[in-house]
Amino acid sequence: MSSPPTTSPRIPAWAGRNYSLLTGAAVVTNLGSHGALIAAAFAVMETGGSGGDVGLVAAARTLPLVLFLLIGGALADRLPRHRVMVAANALNCVSQAAFAVLVLAGHPQLWQMMLLTALCGTGTAFFNPAAEGMLLSSVSGEHSNRAFALFRMAMNGAGIGGAALGGAMIAVVGPGWVLAVDAAAFAVAGALRAFLDVSHVAERAPGGGLLADLREGWVEFKTRPWLWSIVLQFSVVVAVVGAAESVYGPLVARDRLGGPAPWGLALAFFGVGTIAGAVLMMVWKPRRLLLVGTLCVFPLALPSAGLAVPLPAWALCAVMLIAGVAIEVFGVNWMTTMHQEIPEEKFSRVSAYDWFGSVSLLPLATALAGPAESAFGRTPALWGCATLVILATATVLAVPDVRHMTRKPAPDPTGPSPAAPTPSTPAGV
Repeated sequence: MSSPPTTSPRIPAWAGRNYSLLTGAAVVTNLGSHGALIAAAFAVMETGGSGGDVGLVAAARTLPLVLFLLIGGALADRLPRHRVMVAANALNCVSQAAFAVLVLAGHPQLWQMMLLTALCGTGTAFFNPAAEGMLLSSVSGEHSNRAFALFRMAMNGAGIGGAALGGAMIAVVGPGWVLAVDAAAFAVAGALRAFLDVSHVAERAPGGGLLADLREGWVEFKTRPWLWSIVLQFSVVVAVVGAAESVYGPLVARDRLGGPAPWGLALAFFGVGTIAGAVLMMVWKPRRLLLVGTLCVFPLALPSAGLAVPLPAWALCAVMLIAGVAIEVFGVNWMTTMHQEIPEEKFSRVSAYDWFGSVSLLPLATALAGPAESAFGRTPALWGCATLVILATATVLAVPDVRHMTRKPAPDPTGPSPAAPTPSTPAGV
């Protein structure tokens, strides 16, 4: 008698090949990217750049998101999503490799750093909508909460190592080598995503053109008050948190904490918090998805406040830990809500409007962070960031759909399948 087939106890049955490849690729990417964000700021400062220059380079990374996200979302619903992702990874690899060469060769010009950072941001603009659509279509509704939590836990765990290792490497060998590691990580991640199995995916029906696709996505977006209100909230939250962490954080670390290593450690503790939040969401399925998620945005004001004081490194790490737990609870609830409410064949376009709205103010905020510091002082600017997070989050709680959106029960797998759009290419961020 033949023995029954065995399965690995470490890999859930629902985590198929595509989900596993996408998770592995996201881990590799985050190992490189979290260190590279710190490295870019210190590369600017090593050339004698000011806080305003750091803000300009950060703005150059985010401006292409505003310019190209909607086009990227439309293309991801029209073309095979995995091909869009691989092409974006290739652009990220080339731009970061060139940035690394410039830094290692010595004395890169500000405009060169801005240009290469903008190219990396362009790749991200095309990557993000495709990646979210593929991840959300790679798991069934009954497993979505656990799948999203596990994915984010793996991704953020890599961020812990990336931030801590990046900060340490910058202190020892300089930012150029950290940027080179990021370029290599993009190459490996793109190769993994190229092996996705899409043989079962039905061809997409031809649409009415790019503008028609964008209009269709806009209709889906604007008719859902819970969606556009939270996106408006995050346009403020992402802008001020991004300015605090990409501009003021490295400056406070240089002037008050002892350099890049303590700031990298604080970012690593944020990653630890996200892992703790993901573990929590593996077992907790709150019924009021958006109410719970939105309440967990309030702690995002804590890092800006901690930098304003400024707290000692150990206390800042504790604050970042709390913020990490909170944002992960929001993130899993948000992805679960999107998964259950947005039609799959329109998901990348709706996701693009989500990303577009959420990052629309980030280039302006990072570019103005330096002038704001000069005009008001670093401490008042950081307290302003914390206050805006609180005000924006309190405002969105006034939207009834945000307070009352509930989790829908998973369909009965033994019953008849409900009519639904044909799932498109599976994958992940």
